[in-house]
Amino acid sequence: MLNEPEAHQEIRDAVRQLCRQFPDEYFRKVDEQRAYPEEFVTALTQAGWMAALIPADYGGSGLSMAEASVIMEEINRCGGNSGACHGQMYVMNAVLRSGTEAQKQKYLPAIARGELRLQSMGVTEPTTGSDTTRLKTMAVKKDGRWVVNGQKVWISRIQHSDMMILLARTTPLAEVSKRSEGLSCFLVDLNLALGHGLTVRPILNMVNHETNELFFDNLEIPEENLLGPEGKGFKVLLDGLNAERTLIAAECIGDGYWFIDRATKYANERVVFNRAIGQNQGVQFPIAEAYIELEAANLMRWKACAKIDAHQNAGAAANMAKHLAAKASWEAANVCLQTHGGFGFACEYDIERKFRETRLYQVAPISTNMIFSYVAEHILGLPKSY
Repeated sequence: MLNEPEAHQEIRDAVRQLCRQFPDEYFRKVDEQRAYPEEFVTALTQAGWMAALIPADYGGSGLSMAEASVIMEEINRCGGNSGACHGQMYVMNAVLRSGTEAQKQKYLPAIARGELRLQSMGVTEPTTGSDTTRLKTMAVKKDGRWVVNGQKVWISRIQHSDMMILLARTTPLAEVSKRSEGLSCFLVDLNLALGHGLTVRPILNMVNHETNELFFDNLEIPEENLLGPEGKGFKVLLDGLNAERTLIAAECIGDGYWFIDRATKYANERVVFNRAIGQNQGVQFPIAEAYIELEAANLMRWKACAKIDAHQNAGAAANMAKHLAAKASWEAANVCLQTHGGFGFACEYDIERKFRETRLYQVAPISTNMIFSYVAEHILGLPKSY
């Protein structure tokens, strides 16, 4: 944003002050132990940052998407990883936009107070991947309840959530005119579901990111836990995805600045052949180029935020912001690692940890190729490719 509001700086200063309580050593230890940064997330929640997008009428802060994105950016720029908690900020959007007033009153104030964690979405399946409309998990209404059978994979933060939003097919694919029809969203109480129709299997991965495979075996869900109209779950899901992609773009921007800051500092301090390595064009030019790309990606982040805050169609801007920011942060990560040479691989420098973390966002939560397909079809008018 060319002229960032003064309120943004106030948010930046406050988040940075909180993050100073959790230095690199904290996140390094959490990563080594493959643990969850419970103390950090609790501190963010108690400070009200996780309730940023919940309207004041429901006990939240009622901040704009632009302001919320600043929170995510600063967490990552300070060396943290918002992936542990960003779901708590945006998953509730589905309830806010599609829930009944009773559901909003029941869940949103509790989320705002930090008493309820709703930071998981059960969408992806092993055999369908990004082809969401062909998912096979079925929910069948029986005796006033929904009974769910199926499987999900790569479902984040289940072990640190109280609730999950689940997408399942309620009308068989063969009986709908459009693939996106016949899908429904449900609010699942994980405390009741675990061991009573829901089994969770953790997936170890290259990033310390809590993600899981889920198995549903006649899981019963109360009828009133249907979120949004029956059969319109795909639309309910999409309502939250633009916020997700925009916030993740901001996280990548934060990562990118972290890498640029570290690379610049090291290039100024490291002396080889009696000169700072940053004096060499072979070192300084890649850092400068990475910075330029990051600044450009940042502009698209602000555009996506502006569209969401103006209640305009933000699909294209959110997708492009996520793509550009993920790409820019990855290039900054490569430059930072290369600038540090062998020291970049040493855990004590934290570069290898952040290097792994920022790489994720070219794959998830939406892959680069899916973004290309969206832009090609919906913006350029090219034929649908899948």
